[in-house]
Amino acid sequence: MNILDKIVLRKKEEVAAAKALVSVQDLENAVHFKRTPHSFKDFLLSADRTGIIAEFKRRSPSKGLINGVADVAEVTQAYNSAGASALSVLTDVDFFGGKTEDLLAARAANNIPVLRKDFMIDEYQILEAKAWGADIILLIASILTPQQINDFGKFAQNLGLNVLLEVHNLEELERSISPNLDAIGVNNRNLADFTVDIQTSFDLVNKIPDEFLKISESAISNPQTIRELKTAGFNGFLIGENFMKTNNPGLAIQQFVAEI
Repeated sequence: MNILDKIVLRKKEEVAAAKALVSVQDLENAVHFKRTPHSFKDFLLSADRTGIIAEFKRRSPSKGLINGVADVAEVTQAYNSAGASALSVLTDVDFFGGKTEDLLAARAANNIPVLRKDFMIDEYQILEAKAWGADIILLIASILTPQQINDFGKFAQNLGLNVLLEVHNLEELERSISPNLDAIGVNNRNLADFTVDIQTSFDLVNKIPDEFLKISESAISNPQTIRELKTAGFNGFLIGENFMKTNNPGLAIQQFVAEI
């Protein structure tokens, strides 16, 4: 069993526990459930934004602890001020050290799109995302069937949420394309063994239909890489560890953006 299998197994337990604690009606009565989500496309393509989806992440299975002291509101506000097009906030507890409160804090402190970064396996989690103030959900092709991707995408879009599909190779991309998506991200990290290769993005960019926003995820640590990815046709760039591994993630993104 690889790490992704372990995460999904644990996620099923988490979702079952959450359903027992918080009803669907409770989620639908949450204050954020009634807000209109921001348009991912508008912010990603805005001329005064960078296309960067800046991530708040405390730890990961591959790197262990990345940053145990950063304040989510402070860091995400700094990302926003530096020109991030969107924020990515981990809500997985066991493997990434995230929590619901991180998403709520990022939402309260910012007026740009927020992605709930988690392993979505159930419609209930999409309702949670809406209730917590997320604008975007992530669907990971390697843990979902094409039917689930289609159904979850439709369910999310009907709630006004933006849908980002994550793929790791051509086979996943070809079997997972659905009209109920807004963006397709190429994760340059192999989630089975956590190795990274930026070439994955360049290999797949022209295979992604042009009606979808194109996102490159992981293994981006150099402003030059962003320039090359833009030239190749990518609209967005998800950057996780590069900023969070520093003592001052807000300053790190400022310096990075200045070199793009």
